[in-house]
Amino acid sequence: MELELSRVDYTLVGITAPQTMKLLPNAGIRAMQKVAVGDQDGVLQVFSLKKGDIQLNFKTLPGPGISRLELGGALGTVKDKIFVSSENEVRGYTKKGKLFLGFDTNLTEHIKSMHVSGSNLLVCGNHAYNQYHDCKDTNSYLCGDEINDVISLSAEKTNRLTPVLACADRTLKVLDRSTLLHNVEINGIPTILHLNGNEGGEAGDEILYGTSDGRVGLVRVGRTDVIHRWILNDNKHRAGILCMDCYDMSGDGVLDLLVGRQDGTLDVYSLGDDDGEDGYLSQRFTYACNESVTSICGGVVGNAGYEEVIAATYTGWIFGLTTEVMDKQIVVDTETGSVSITQDAQQKITRLRFEIEEIEQKVNREREKYQAATQDKLDGLSAIPFIAINDKMTLCGEDASYSLTLEVQTAIDNVLIQSDVPVDLLDVEKNSAVVSYSACEPGSGNFLLATYRCQMNTTRLELKLRTIEGQHGILRTYVTPLVQPKCCQVRQYQIKPLSLHMRSHSFDPDRPYNILTLKGAFSLGEIHNWVSYCLPGIPEKPPTGDKATFTFVSTFLDTMLHCTYGKGEAEFKSDNISTISILKDILTKEATKKKIKLDIACVVNDESVIHTLQLLHPKLEVQLALAKQIALLEALRELETHDAESLNCLQPEYRKLLRNEKELQAQFKKQPAHLDRLYGMITDLYIDRHKFKGVNVKGKVPQLLEILDKYDLDNLLNFFEQKSSETSAVQYFKILT
Repeated sequence: MELELSRVDYTLVGITAPQTMKLLPNAGIRAMQKVAVGDQDGVLQVFSLKKGDIQLNFKTLPGPGISRLELGGALGTVKDKIFVSSENEVRGYTKKGKLFLGFDTNLTEHIKSMHVSGSNLLVCGNHAYNQYHDCKDTNSYLCGDEINDVISLSAEKTNRLTPVLACADRTLKVLDRSTLLHNVEINGIPTILHLNGNEGGEAGDEILYGTSDGRVGLVRVGRTDVIHRWILNDNKHRAGILCMDCYDMSGDGVLDLLVGRQDGTLDVYSLGDDDGEDGYLSQRFTYACNESVTSICGGVVGNAGYEEVIAATYTGWIFGLTTEVMDKQIVVDTETGSVSITQDAQQKITRLRFEIEEIEQKVNREREKYQAATQDKLDGLSAIPFIAINDKMTLCGEDASYSLTLEVQTAIDNVLIQSDVPVDLLDVEKNSAVVSYSACEPGSGNFLLATYRCQMNTTRLELKLRTIEGQHGILRTYVTPLVQPKCCQVRQYQIKPLSLHMRSHSFDPDRPYNILTLKGAFSLGEIHNWVSYCLPGIPEKPPTGDKATFTFVSTFLDTMLHCTYGKGEAEFKSDNISTISILKDILTKEATKKKIKLDIACVVNDESVIHTLQLLHPKLEVQLALAKQIALLEALRELETHDAESLNCLQPEYRKLLRNEKELQAQFKKQPAHLDRLYGMITDLYIDRHKFKGVNVKGKVPQLLEILDKYDLDNLLNFFEQKSSETSAVQYFKILT
């Protein structure tokens, strides 16, 4: 059953971080609840509504930005205590605003995530986890990868404290005090953890997680193992999840899952449809607010007896999606057809008009004051305001592209994109900005100059781009907000040589691998920095121990890369010889900068080339068929303009093409230059394969392109094998730099 919800705006606070708003427990069934919210100005406020008006219970003074807000209390009691984290400090307030806890954790990192379970406080920075029992340091854990969230199983039901960390290496780490109990791999980077049903299910051991690519999953954490219950797979490319909550929106006893996403989408799923296997959850409601939803809760706030979804956005809007029918404020006379407004609604409209007039007068006074100050030669001022920007660039595994989101606390005027490496900009359906491209001069070092002009009141811009592996450099964005005086802020993002590779925790040993081995007088930290320069998803600091091991999967080709390195020695395995070639070139350059001599050994497996071509085969067939259909559509449109009657004599397949013209054009538009990209990969594969054999085959590239234009897999394989007949299947080379 679908829900019908109406939006009601409540108030505007400062910029909010993820999970910094909660609803305090209500006094009775379906009674109105209070809202606790903290912002980046360091202000914590608790308010409620009475007859549509905001009633402020308490409000703290500004200070360091609040990074997390949690509710807590003694086990078995009502959780009505408010805990907030700012930098390294955790403060506790009662629901009436009394400060009862001021605890300095003395952590070297700022607190990023926090969880409260009875008298236990769990806090995490970027890499460090600490547990405090009654404000005494009890347990700790140092994670090599970045920690995105922390939670613990329900202590009331499991009778033990079991922390779970969501880490950027696509794992959930289950801890037993200060040791790692389970390391669970999931399909995506987990960004948020939440107890199933707010209590962890019947046994208190079930945890919901949301990922950066918009997936929702459920795991059951046991002492001996972790069971994946389900993961929501609806084959839709959704934005990352920032917040979740469980609440019964219809009062039928079945909990609903509330999800807030980075692109401003709020989804309501029915948890009653969970079959425990394929994770099918029926969607009951969806809403788009065009701003990142940082917090979401279910409860009763605006009117007693009416459930609603309360959400907070990045820019600070607090609004509700209520089950109350808002059109009841309008009364329609069925006999005369006249429309009248109730007295309460008229009073609200009058009050709002008065507030708007006051705000307009205040704005005009401040504008005149500012203009007068800028024109005064004696003490003129023109201060550039600081505008906070929330930006994130993530790799999307489904379509091998990067998603770049820019969110500003005020309206965006335009965004300039500049790149010194070749980058393809892809279309985004939700993006309403107008894009224009500028020509790049050959000697300028620029490969892309594009300007996005945003519509009015646009605070969030989402871009999609695809990189070319082997090409590395810097992508810069110049964000100009709609403020006076004119100013812009620059954000830059590193495009790495193997930018389309994604971290994985499974390695297939049965593939035909090429092996690159390096030996030299380098330390673990130096080789770690070199590998981090080449690949995304590598931790900032080298892992503890003598050796480090990482596995990657190409999101474009599904080939694998296995890296093992330590002090003085490194080994890289890949079933794509072009990946080995890129690594060899980059690592050699980095070692040359440090004046470190490398002993490089390359083992080339000819079977890997055939294996890679077979992986490319289905992608190439699809793109060639699409390009052929687009070419036929252009010819059919010319025929339609000259002789419309002849279209009736066309074969059924051509008429079907005309019927599906919009879908084919949209599919072709989503992947510009995709066929050229595949041709380039096959050409690089051909050149790199013979480069390791000491043969220059660049003169045969035109012949290779002719074969690709008349594509047949057998002919392509025969062409690749022409030069390899003189050599053995496995070649070994040793190079000293």
